Amino acid sequence: MKGKLFAVVSLMMVFGLMVTACGPAATPQPAPATQAPQPTAAPTEAMAQPTATEAAMMGGIDCTGVSSGDTLSVMYQWSGAEEEKFNTIAKPFLDACGVTLNAESTRDAAVLDTRVKSTPPDVLFWPSTSVTNLYGDQMQDLTALGAHTDNYASFWTTAGMMNGKLLTLPAKADIKTIIWYSPAQFDAFGYSVPSTFAELNTLVEQMVADGNVPWSMGMESGDATGWTGSDFIQDLLLTQQGPDFVNGIIDGSVAYDDQGVQDAYAIYQKWASDPKYTVGGATGTVNTAFLDAIYKPFADPPEAMMVKQSGFAGGEIVKQFPNLQYGTDFDFFQFPGAQGMQGGADYMFAFGSSAATMAFVKYITSTEGGANWAAAGFDESPNTGAAGNYPDEQLAKKSDMLANAQGFTPDLGDALGNPFSSAEWKAIVDVVQGGDISTELAAVAAAQKESLAQ
Repeated sequence: MKGKLFAVVSLMMVFGLMVTACGPAATPQPAPATQAPQPTAAPTEAMAQPTATEAAMMGGIDCTGVSSGDTLSVMYQWSGAEEEKFNTIAKPFLDACGVTLNAESTRDAAVLDTRVKSTPPDVLFWPSTSVTNLYGDQMQDLTALGAHTDNYASFWTTAGMMNGKLLTLPAKADIKTIIWYSPAQFDAFGYSVPSTFAELNTLVEQMVADGNVPWSMGMESGDATGWTGSDFIQDLLLTQQGPDFVNGIIDGSVAYDDQGVQDAYAIYQKWASDPKYTVGGATGTVNTAFLDAIYKPFADPPEAMMVKQSGFAGGEIVKQFPNLQYGTDFDFFQFPGAQGMQGGADYMFAFGSSAATMAFVKYITSTEGGANWAAAGFDESPNTGAAGNYPDEQLAKKSDMLANAQGFTPDLGDALGNPFSSAEWKAIVDVVQGGDISTELAAVAAAQKESLAQ
């Protein structure tokens, strides 16, 4: 039935495109004097106007089974500008189907727990898949609700499976596997953007030979000092070992003191401790605030050539240096050789199974849903329908990187939580300051087991 409906809708869309392509009709010529005027044809049933549902479907939104006035409850963590962007994305669906949205915003997991145990929201957007471990038995199979899974890379659908059901798909993501730099400075010194890790290593050594400091690595962030080092090390792991290895750390099949992890730490220790490789050496890495570290490659004169930081860095650079132009004075490239991406994501889950819930899940995962998400500029959409619809060059570039990734891994600390995250940050700080890598990682591996046992 779904295939037949799609065929009918497709024919209607093609017919509409043909009419549009023909343009306005030519100016009519006077009829010959002998030609009798033709009577206007009576309206037929075939000429009837489409129903609201049919019209919505012709526009790419399937409102099947929805009645005007139906309600949809949605829960998320977004507020302010983020919530406004989500409302912009939801509006075409709400208008087309006549659905009323009841939204609730909270960052408190206890509030979410109370809601799920009393009156669960129809749809939940949450920045972690860990909620499937708590509420998976109450969640709906997104495939059964009609989600367009063909618009997502296989690693997304694989990650969203639990007990044979697809419990989640990502609504948006923000990648971290990128390095920021100044194209103007690269041009001035004759540097090229590396495409492999070997080329990155060669570039770093060339910068040192030229008397330039390759990296700005400040990690000071109060109790969370060390998180920027964790991101850097995870990108090294994605480069040298791949996303399956990183996911193995998350599920416990790979111990954190594995030789692969030790090898990544050895590279990081070299770059983050020596003043030839990073601004201020070990002291600068540990004590420089992470935001200040972002600015150093773009200062006048620059204090470093590169900084590895998440997608948000572009906005911070513009705030600090409003006269700098993207693409000329600042830009970014993918961490060379990375076999996957790390980052944060907000995932969609469904507790409801009403017609409105089904229609909304279809819309968000549809090609049109992806296009509208991109057009709103709400981070990067993993939905392939987003391609070509971003209003911002940086988002478009990051989205292309995500689309071409071989996998996606969440931040290790976010995925495993405490005591792992605190132990990892401490180990990173200690290693930068000269601590023994194997000793430090043994302690983190023990904390990894504790986190997994919770």
